[in-house]
Amino acid sequence: MLVLSRKKNESIVINDEITIVVVEIRGDKVRLGVEAPREVPVHRREVYEAIQRSQNGNAKVETTENETDEERP
Repeated sequence: MLVLSRKKNESIVINDEITIVVVEIRGDKVRLGVEAPREVPVHRREVYEAIQRSQNGNAKVETTENETDEERP
C-alpha cells in the first residue's frame, strides 16, 4: 500500500483520469472529493462490500448505481 500525506485542498492523481482531493479535515474525519469518469464506479468500502455480497447472493441489498455521499457534477 502506498501511503501519502496531503493537506486540505491538496490532491492525488491516479492514472491521469482520477483525482482525489482533501476537501476538509475535521477532528479524526477527512472529507475527500473524487473526480472520475462516469464509467468508473466509486463507492465507499461498506457500500462496495454490500454490492459484492448482493451479487454473490449472500445478502439482498438495494443500492443505486454509483451511490455517493454527494452527487457528482
